Amino acid sequence: MASLWTRDNLDFERPCMITCALSGVVANRAQCPGIPYTPEEYAAEARRAWEAGAAVVHVHARTPSGQPSYEVADYQAIRDAIVDACPVIINFSTGAIGITTQQKTAHILAVKPAIGALNMGSMNYAKYSPRNKRFVFEFVFDNAFSQIRDIVKAMNEVGTKPEMECFDVGQVGNSFPLIDMGLLQPPYQYSLIMGVLGGIPPTVGGLTSMVGQLPPHSDWEVIGISHDQWRMVAAAIAMGGNIRVGLEDNFYVSRGVMAGSNGDLVEKAARMVRDQGRKVATVEQCRERLGLTNR
Repeated sequence: MASLWTRDNLDFERPCMITCALSGVVANRAQCPGIPYTPEEYAAEARRAWEAGAAVVHVHARTPSGQPSYEVADYQAIRDAIVDACPVIINFSTGAIGITTQQKTAHILAVKPAIGALNMGSMNYAKYSPRNKRFVFEFVFDNAFSQIRDIVKAMNEVGTKPEMECFDVGQVGNSFPLIDMGLLQPPYQYSLIMGVLGGIPPTVGGLTSMVGQLPPHSDWEVIGISHDQWRMVAAAIAMGGNIRVGLEDNFYVSRGVMAGSNGDLVEKAARMVRDQGRKVATVEQCRERLGLTNR
């Protein structure tokens, strides 16, 4: 099922699609004041990202007090506020620990976003502090094949495009049975996440290895975590791929300079795209390339 490098996966002339991950679930405003909590704040951040060049925003819902939420009502309120603010494409997370598959898909089935994130395998997931010689946090991120299959079925039921989030090379291969079963249809969308402890390290060699495993008719983006983000973004742009930035993944425009908003991060990413001679993809181009049906 694995492919060699193909022009399909390495098209340097295609506009670069930029996704912005607005908030995540772990960080809070004590760490970064720009993180949105309320639907109105999500909408303002989404508009800033869209105006700077993002075609897609990735959403983990929160309550207005900032706590992570998996409730349909919170996702619906955030979605409605973003739609009123700008025409950006909306991508909902399904990643979580300690909740059921039904809870992971309830907001997908009810709100029907254009794209839904699909975590492609179980793994150790941790953050380590070299200075303190200890793990800041650690857990097992459980994504069994049966659960992945059921989440894909839920997305297919309502026309939501699965965005396959792969934290290591083997997780790319986890998509192959789903393709064989007919549950995933081209064009396939992959996110290659680099820099999470427990997943693939953030190196250019690791990125080329992951891209080399993608099947034909794939669109892919890189997600670099923390200070490794900009190096991986530069590599993905040079390789003809797409990119994700945002306060979920990294707070800093440059080392020691914290972003005031998601728009600051997207602005830098868009400038990097143009500096390498590529164009930034529009919302309409992304919808067409990914075959999106939901608004």
